[in-house]
Amino acid sequence: MTKEKDIHHQDTICTNESNLHPWYYNLKYLVVGILFGIVFVKAEIISWFRIQEMFRLQSFHMYGVIGTAILTGMISIWLIKRFNIKTIHGEPISIAPKKFNKGQIYGGLIFGFGWAITGACPGPLFAQIGTGALVVTVTLLSAIFGTWVYGYFREKLPH
Repeated sequence: MTKEKDIHHQDTICTNESNLHPWYYNLKYLVVGILFGIVFVKAEIISWFRIQEMFRLQSFHMYGVIGTAILTGMISIWLIKRFNIKTIHGEPISIAPKKFNKGQIYGGLIFGFGWAITGACPGPLFAQIGTGALVVTVTLLSAIFGTWVYGYFREKLPH
């Protein structure tokens, strides 16, 4: 049972949401995604030049954005645990404990190299494409292919 529960937490469906909903139920995520993309564009997070400045240690801009996101996430998780906050449907929120392994270091390095080379990480890819940088479609297809490769070899990789 523990093995099955561990695998369930890696599923793409939310572990807290027990019901499947009609397709239009997800329109709220589309709206939030569009707003998120607009914020990315206005904050210059999708700028290849900003990303290169970060990796060359020439600007604090991206480090400030990332640091703010980490701090916001930490406070949010603390509030969820401290006040036992539930989902909008009243279900308890479960946060699976994470174990450290060396595969996370390798994965982080590969991710960082890809980010530095392409000037894009998965979040801003769609915003970059939305602004007309259609060449980023190659990066998106590469990310999808990389995800498929990981899924194919997942059982053989150290977790």
